[in-house]
Amino acid sequence: MNAATTNFLLFAVAPYVAITLLLSVSLWRFFFSRYKFSSLSSEFLESRDLFWGSVPWHYGIMILFFGHLIGFLFPREVTVWNSMPVRLLILEVTALAFGLLALVGLVLLIRRRLGHPRIRAVTSWMDVLVLGLLLVQVGTGLGTALTYRWGSSWYVAVLVPYLRSVFALSPRVELLANMPWLVKTHVIGAITIVGILPFTRLVHFLVPPVSYLWRSYQVVIWNWDRRQIREVKRP
Repeated sequence: MNAATTNFLLFAVAPYVAITLLLSVSLWRFFFSRYKFSSLSSEFLESRDLFWGSVPWHYGIMILFFGHLIGFLFPREVTVWNSMPVRLLILEVTALAFGLLALVGLVLLIRRRLGHPRIRAVTSWMDVLVLGLLLVQVGTGLGTALTYRWGSSWYVAVLVPYLRSVFALSPRVELLANMPWLVKTHVIGAITIVGILPFTRLVHFLVPPVSYLWRSYQVVIWNWDRRQIREVKRP
């Protein structure tokens, strides 16, 4: 298989396979397996370790996600912003800082999930796969930022046109053909995560609990005799 064919399969075919899986499997799970749309929280197991990993991970990855989204939606405005070296430097340093924050949080979450026997007992192979993919994704993103400078500028000049061409059903594979392998790996990782997302517990973020804002309060009733539970039964 030559390089042209490989690039075509990875950057022209794979995105549509991933999007098809995301839409079809997510809709199937929502309508036929709705009660499994959950993060399957293990918060009651080692909750302190969860806090120190979850908070930096979520803040870091959310800022990075919205940064990529802003570049995708407003490439011209980002280019104008980056026209001044000081503002470009501020944007690059900020993105790098939140990338490191996400990496620290993710490493702590992996350590928590794999380092505690009780949590390993409720960890599936898909959880391990997702954590590995996220680690590769964050790692390649940071590697790209450190190796190839001013990523926010060439992101809107090269990757954004490619992404828009995918949504326009006319993928411009040539834009990625000559990109460094680190950048290609980062793009392939993103496509892979989109494709496997509906098969994982991460699918819960597609259905934010907006209805909680207006639903009535739930009443919790203890259906047992507390005095009887507290009594120690002697043989």
